[in-house]
Amino acid sequence: MIRTTCRIAFDSDGDTLTVRLSGEIDHHAAAEVRERIDARIHALRPRVTVLDLSGIDFMDSAGLGLMMGRIALMRRLGGETVLKDPTDKVLRIVRLSGLERMMKIIREGDQDATEGE
Repeated sequence: MIRTTCRIAFDSDGDTLTVRLSGEIDHHAAAEVRERIDARIHALRPRVTVLDLSGIDFMDSAGLGLMMGRIALMRRLGGETVLKDPTDKVLRIVRLSGLERMMKIIREGDQDATEGE
């Protein structure tokens, strides 16, 4: 059995579910991370899911797939996905993939993701 290299912490304040990820998101970790996030989304039905990637050291295409799937799930449920504080490396991958056009990205010091919507 391969141990996941990505740690997950959840925080919810009603309409917003924050998912803090740290470590590495690769093909070994993505399936377990996806299952845990989806279970929490289905249980809480948040209006906004915030993926906090400030603690991610490494991410490959499996991480992009993880984000795309959460965007699709939240859209099906009538909500949205926000990417919070991606590292410069992660942000570069997101931008190269065009994924930034599919979700809001906030960086430290930006206005809160849920304000003004």
